[in-house]
Amino acid sequence: MPTLDCNGASIYYEVHGKGFPILTFAPAGLQSTIKVWSAPSAPINPITEWSRSYRVIVMDQRNAAGGQSRAPITEKDGWHSYASDHVAVLDHLGIKRCHLYGQCIGGSFIASLLKSQPQRIASAVLAQPIGRVGPLKPGRTANFEAWVKSLVDHPEATEQVLDAFYHNLYDPGFLYSVDRAFVASCLTRCLVLAGNDEAHPRPISDETAKLLPNAEYIVEWKEGAPLEAAKVRTKQFLAKHTPILA
Repeated sequence: MPTLDCNGASIYYEVHGKGFPILTFAPAGLQSTIKVWSAPSAPINPITEWSRSYRVIVMDQRNAAGGQSRAPITEKDGWHSYASDHVAVLDHLGIKRCHLYGQCIGGSFIASLLKSQPQRIASAVLAQPIGRVGPLKPGRTANFEAWVKSLVDHPEATEQVLDAFYHNLYDPGFLYSVDRAFVASCLTRCLVLAGNDEAHPRPISDETAKLLPNAEYIVEWKEGAPLEAAKVRTKQFLAKHTPILA
């Protein structure tokens, strides 16, 4: 099995197809796994859509239920912990430059890499990115609590540790992993597919597309004819920004 051990974490990933690489991040919040790409909640499955033309890398995020990636949980963990997993996968595969595609929490994962590894990213597609409109509400979200209940064999995940981890993830505003100032300074070519519900607020997508200096924006894309049109446009976007290898 393609499992990578790095910094105390064991990360499961798969590679489908050949060509210029696309590193992908599935939706479902902290429950992001490869299997989610086959669910109705993921209208664009990168494996089936792009593996005939690209090298598509998919992965289970650390400690997601039903996935095969595991890591200790500490009160210092946050977006940087996931980013270290993603960089480790790229390093392990010898990938110096790639596209990124992510849905839901994948938008925040992408933003982390755009900030820490800009030289490695040819382009990025952020589908219904998450973010916060207004102040952080008291308590922890139902989705986070569902993830907590799914944890097994993590005696280190005390309430104190979990509270710290939660606030490390969600105290920061906007896209959570980065602020507005960074988004406005990011020169990477990006395509934003709008969110349209409470978990993926439309204002977050609107503002992200407006702030990014080099962004394209698709508002309708989740089903029917708009979905088919969005698939075509996304393929065109990736092809346009794929480097020509000598």
